[in-house]
Order: sequence, then structure tokens, then C-alpha cells
Amino acid sequence: MAEYRFKKLIVWQRAMELATEVNQLTKGMKGRGSAALADQMRRAAMSVPANIAEGNGRSHRAEYLRFLSIANGSLAELETQLDLVSRLHFLTPDALAPTLGLVSQTGRLLTGLIQALRKSAAPAP
Repeated sequence: MAEYRFKKLIVWQRAMELATEVNQLTKGMKGRGSAALADQMRRAAMSVPANIAEGNGRSHRAEYLRFLSIANGSLAELETQLDLVSRLHFLTPDALAPTLGLVSQTGRLLTGLIQALRKSAAPAP
């Protein structure tokens, strides 16, 4: 099987770590209504690396940026869900800390990639 370029991106690698972490984290969620929230968290987390990969496979920079924007939106959705999990006491802040760290790191990397792509697309002065 061919090795795709997106697999070399640090942001994709971190997003994959995040999706794996969220999958493990949600297995420990207990409480009424936690199953639906856990499922939505897994979907949001899986969306981040999937959209980075899909955008990277597109032919045009504008398409790539659109998929990165979707990935960024999924990351914000996941961060909101993690906050909700804490507020509903489904998981402790200590249990959430590593995942929130990965969210933050993935967000910084994603923002950096978006900015770099936008800058390289800007017309020369």
C-alpha cells in the first residue's frame, strides 16, 4: 500500500493520537446520558485526522484549507464536549488533562498549517 503524504504531517500524527486517546477516555465514562456524548466525542475526534488527510489529498490549496477548517471545527467541538464531560462529572479533571493537552497541541499545529498555507497562497507584494 502506498504511503500517503499526510502521514508525515506532525499535525495528522497528533490528531491520530488524540482520536486514540479519546476512544480510550470515553470507555471510562459513567453516568446517565454519557453513552451518547461519548459516541459524539469519538466522532468529533475521528473527524480531525480524517479531514486533515482528505484535505491533503485534494488538488487545490483552497480545498485543502476548507478541509483544515472542518478539522479545526471538529477540534473545537471536541474541546466543548470535554468541558461538558467535566461539568457533568462524567470524568475527573485529572482524567481529562492529557486529552486536553493533546487538543491544545493539535490546535496549535493545525493553526500553524493553515497560516502557512494561507501565507504561501498570498500574492507577492
